Amino acid sequence: MKREPTTPESALGPASTAASADLFPIFQLTPVPLWLEDWSGIRRLVEQWRKDGMTDPGAFLAADPARVRASMEAIRILEVNAATLRLFEARDTAELVGRLADVFQGAMVESHREEIVQIAGGAAEFSSQAVNHTLSGRRLDIQLKGRILPGYEASWERVLIATEDVTERERARRGLAESEAYAMGLFENSPVSLWVEDFSAIRELLEDVRATGVADFRIFLDVHPEFITRCMSEIRVVAVNRQTLGTFRADRFETLLSRLGDVFRDQMVHPFKEQLVDLWNGRLFQSREVVNYSLDGEEMHFVMQFSVLPGHEADWSLVQIALTDITARKKAEAYLEYLGKHDVLTKLYNRSFYNDELNRIERRKTETFSVLVADLNGLKSLNDQLGHAAGDTLLRRAGEVLAEAVRAPWTAARIGGDEFTVLMPGATLAEATSLMNSITELCEVNNQFYPGADLSLAMGVATLLPGERLEDLMRRADLLMYEVKRRFYETSGADRRGLPL
Repeated sequence: MKREPTTPESALGPASTAASADLFPIFQLTPVPLWLEDWSGIRRLVEQWRKDGMTDPGAFLAADPARVRASMEAIRILEVNAATLRLFEARDTAELVGRLADVFQGAMVESHREEIVQIAGGAAEFSSQAVNHTLSGRRLDIQLKGRILPGYEASWERVLIATEDVTERERARRGLAESEAYAMGLFENSPVSLWVEDFSAIRELLEDVRATGVADFRIFLDVHPEFITRCMSEIRVVAVNRQTLGTFRADRFETLLSRLGDVFRDQMVHPFKEQLVDLWNGRLFQSREVVNYSLDGEEMHFVMQFSVLPGHEADWSLVQIALTDITARKKAEAYLEYLGKHDVLTKLYNRSFYNDELNRIERRKTETFSVLVADLNGLKSLNDQLGHAAGDTLLRRAGEVLAEAVRAPWTAARIGGDEFTVLMPGATLAEATSLMNSITELCEVNNQFYPGADLSLAMGVATLLPGERLEDLMRRADLLMYEVKRRFYETSGADRRGLPL
């Protein structure tokens, strides 16, 4: 760019007056970076382009980028103020003008084209956004606003440019866009069918029923089966991923959306009834087998993972549903692990979630709080004797039992190799003990369906005492668990199936 600085006196106008002498210090002391420029050369170019047939400045300049570059070269910088020098890290105007190629680095063509489009259309003001660089090479995102000074509308000899540094704002915007793109990429490319739905209308229906005094919601549904169908019709699908379109034989999202009645019907009614019962009872995290239908009429069986997304527990306006296709008798387990909060093997929450949840509970200073700690008996010996695959199977079975036994707002997590914890806000010692007994019973049931080693958990429960720290509570539960484990090993040299413990 050919830009030639002039002295401050010449920059103020054709005549040196007392008024102009007063204006120059104001220009220099203004905290906003200002440029005073001569655009008369651009004015002559615009007039010539009009003679050459320019009627649409945008299309005319886009057709030949050399015209924009010629316009940029026609600008003459008359003066910049001290704020501009500070922003671009220049000692003086001469240094800044002499290194304009470092400042602009070829990135100004598009923004300058927009400026010319605005001013050539008859506007006295214009604005644009551009990327500049300081003389040390640091990137600057600039919001530029310019105005032809009064008295120079005919010649454009004096144009005042204000540049605002919006680097931090743009950096935040780009970061947000990258995060959104990353999240959307995970969603779109997941191999599991994912749905984002709005259940707020269903929640309102349930609350309307609750307001009538209904105590047993299951009986209400038995008496009023049409309520289930109505709730099904109130499901609002917000988004689905690519896998969903393929699974349900839809060519695009709009097609699927227009035929939801073909997807949600018939054999879906019974599992959806159970889903409503769980929602009525406050279970916002659910897992069950469901039946849906593809758009070509095929009955499809899925393992459904239903979760009200964090932050939407009050209105259920965003829920996420993951569907694992088990139609072809495949026992695939593909549970969505989002935000790094779940353990892949057991499908329970992981240690990271456990730590966050424990901190949240501590901040809330829950008065009634219980914890259950559990340790898988015999895992090391099983790994040594039969290999880690057998041990992984036992861990998965432990996850199945805990997932079945623990309901929100309680949370089960795998916090170590064979260590599990259940956090129970609001639970009394009696409730915690009842949960421990239920887990023991479920382990026995589980053992009836799996060959190989028995599933056995050593467990301890404790309830928060007045003034007690959570750290001390966990230590008490640990000690109780280790005492149970010690007794187990003392009384069992080998398990029932002959595996040494």
